[in-house]
Amino acid sequence: MVGVPELTPADAARAARNPLAFIADRWTPTPRTVRRAALAALVMAVVIVGTGGAVRLTGSGLGCPTWPKCTEDSLTATREMGLHGVIEFGNRMLTYVLCAAVGWAIIAARSVKPWPRGLTRLGWAQFWIVMGNAVLGGIVVLVGLNPYTVAAHFMLTSALITVAVLMWQRTREGDGAPRPLVGTAVRQLVWFLIAASVLLIAVGTVVTGAGPHAGSSSEVERMPVDWETVSKLHAVLAWIVVTLTFALWFVLKAVDAPPEPLRRTRDLFLILLAQGAIGYVQYFTELPEILVGLHMLGSALMWIALLRVQLALRERPYDTTEVPRPATESAAATHALS
Repeated sequence: MVGVPELTPADAARAARNPLAFIADRWTPTPRTVRRAALAALVMAVVIVGTGGAVRLTGSGLGCPTWPKCTEDSLTATREMGLHGVIEFGNRMLTYVLCAAVGWAIIAARSVKPWPRGLTRLGWAQFWIVMGNAVLGGIVVLVGLNPYTVAAHFMLTSALITVAVLMWQRTREGDGAPRPLVGTAVRQLVWFLIAASVLLIAVGTVVTGAGPHAGSSSEVERMPVDWETVSKLHAVLAWIVVTLTFALWFVLKAVDAPPEPLRRTRDLFLILLAQGAIGYVQYFTELPEILVGLHMLGSALMWIALLRVQLALRERPYDTTEVPRPATESAAATHALS
């Protein structure tokens, strides 16, 4: 059995100065490992959306009434705080799991040979968004679940999902310049679809901020808009997004686009139909918590599906000047030159 070599003082000093470079010198992950690490970060970002919705819909938003501690005297939830304290504190603890997943993605990206700096930057971007959202989450608690801060909290999580999807996609691509697979008109249509979807999600946060699920059983400020009117605007925007998606699918068929954009557009269309069905059912059944939670989760899945459509419209080939040759090929070349 081969023993683990001991670290020299120089190695220990280097590890302390730059631990990522130290790990990268001693470990090269497989492409599958890097993809799994990026996917884990994305999955945890979606999980945070789900658990954040559970906090709001169970009225546990002030289960821990202060931040960064759970109470003035305790870092964790106490028995006296009941189930609300457990739910809110559990959601806070999941932030550490998310940080671990993002950290794994950063380490895996940094250890790839040759080093894909763009991929590593996407990992660090996730880390800083998570840190910023953690602070914003603390502010949400400190200001008593102000609906504007809650909306910003959700939108920043959507930004995290965006970067996580980009990183996951890049783990399956090269570092060459992107090459479009469809014409300019199709790409512009997708950007219109993305803009409409951003507006749809933003108005959705207003519906939540004005609606009955304030996030706590105590008196919580609501947005001073008519909830019925904003809900109808949200529905109109949803139909616009559905129509644009169907138009995109039709155009892709007409221009004989590659199968991947068509498949992803179909997936987006199906998610939108399911999301719309849930939205109408929850509206006419007085917003049961389980359906509102599914609608929040569906919003994250819809956004991921839309980003995957946009990313399927181009390809990034491998830069052959940066791809290392296999060991056998290098050895053969060395032998030929000797």
